[in-house]
Amino acid sequence: MKNNLLLIALFVVSVSFGQKKKVENWQTMDPTADNIYGVGAEEALKALKGKKSKTIIVAVIDSGVDPNHEDLKDVIWTNPGEIPDNGIDDDHNGYVDDVHGWSFLGGKNGDIDHEATELARIYQRENRKFSKLDTTKLSADDAKEYVEFKKTRSAYNKEELMAEQQLQSIAMISTYLDNVKKNNNGVLNKEGLKNYAPQNPTEKKMKTGLKLAFAFGIKPEELEDQVKQAKDQLEGEVKYNKMNADSVREYIVGDHVNDVNEKFYGNNHVQGPDALHGTHVAGIIAAMRNNNIGINGIADNVKIMIVRAVPNGDERDKDIANAIRYAVDNGASIINMSFGKYYSPDKKAVDEAVKYAESKNVLIIHAAGNESKNNDVELSYPNRHLLSGEIAGNWINVGASAAASGKSMIGSFSNYGKKEVDFFAPGVDIYSTIPNNKYTKESGTSMAAPSTTGAAAIVREYFSDLKPNEVREVLMKTAVPYKKKLKVPGTKRSKKRIKELCVSGGFVNVNNAVKELMGLNKK
Repeated sequence: MKNNLLLIALFVVSVSFGQKKKVENWQTMDPTADNIYGVGAEEALKALKGKKSKTIIVAVIDSGVDPNHEDLKDVIWTNPGEIPDNGIDDDHNGYVDDVHGWSFLGGKNGDIDHEATELARIYQRENRKFSKLDTTKLSADDAKEYVEFKKTRSAYNKEELMAEQQLQSIAMISTYLDNVKKNNNGVLNKEGLKNYAPQNPTEKKMKTGLKLAFAFGIKPEELEDQVKQAKDQLEGEVKYNKMNADSVREYIVGDHVNDVNEKFYGNNHVQGPDALHGTHVAGIIAAMRNNNIGINGIADNVKIMIVRAVPNGDERDKDIANAIRYAVDNGASIINMSFGKYYSPDKKAVDEAVKYAESKNVLIIHAAGNESKNNDVELSYPNRHLLSGEIAGNWINVGASAAASGKSMIGSFSNYGKKEVDFFAPGVDIYSTIPNNKYTKESGTSMAAPSTTGAAAIVREYFSDLKPNEVREVLMKTAVPYKKKLKVPGTKRSKKRIKELCVSGGFVNVNNAVKELMGLNKK
């Protein structure tokens, strides 16, 4: 599932995802400038001025990317071996007309937008089996499976109830915003909110929450977009979790859903029906720098390869494994993966793809997740812990941080872990590209991963001999520490040192990494 932040649904209770400093492009800045705690890209690129860089390919495995965005079109990867739109696999890689990348979510009957969660898919398959059996007369093997099925059913019912409750909350917020607009000539703004008389205690609470949200710098149109996104995603989850997810997939994509070894399916519709998330991610990494429009991406010499494999809902292991292999085989040096889930029935296939990437010197950067969980206790998938017992050395796991110093520097939603989250990177109120030449702020570890990918890309551009584990090591070694205690995500009062929340005990900083590699750091 895309790791964008749906916590806007809870803003009526808390707006802790906001931050007081309103600084565009803060993710590129150095911590020495006004305590912003960005990745230090501006200073790093100054230090590297005059040094030759190598163009590298960064694969964004995501929901899709708008390849024609004004701030991205010049940094989108173009397959040199493919002639556009001739219906021929010119480079013989198995994918026809993959000019800017590939989608594993499309086929002759369209493109997948919504998918069920992985838990729902598991439940549906098991339920189809046991609904046809007399559960009082099961074989020994089926009896064991039935015990597990009951656990799955219980978890599924809990998940469904939560989704329905969240959708109800979102619907209430959406209705409230509509009421404010109707009372204000169709416009949502601070004045309209001030003049609107709440109709009940719930609306009164929402009005207070909106005041706080606006005070933290959230623009009315951004708020409205976030609510629409959340409502759309939750409506899709509730709907598709009740459907036969596999049959819908088979009709649209046309692949053999349960054949994890199948590779050549999909289409070249790299933007897909909802590319907001992937476009936002791509902009953080590589939006054109210093072109006097939009934003500055972190890296200065990369090409974005678009690999569509993440729907609204949970991604399939088969698609992720194939997406990683596609990226590696077509020249990617870094793969950004801003998604995750808590069930992985075909983890082996993903593990093998991760190992394949490591064998080809490809670095993978993954978002830690937005559930305020301790990853040391509960890991999301995919992860660097392979079923073989090996730990992938080409893997970086990233939590989300906010701009300004203080106890709330870690995103209140961010997963953390002294052993499993490598460091924190900018992931709160990140302003970046979205489809149709637009821009908006998003929060989540989905934003922290590309902030790190941009930093790692600078390292690989200018120090191309470094292997993935060496890139990770230098970023870990040079992470910026923080002395004061920080609020632990998901808690009300608990505070810990940053070294207790991540492996490196700091925030990623490519300026420090570059100085280390150039021998400029003081001994």
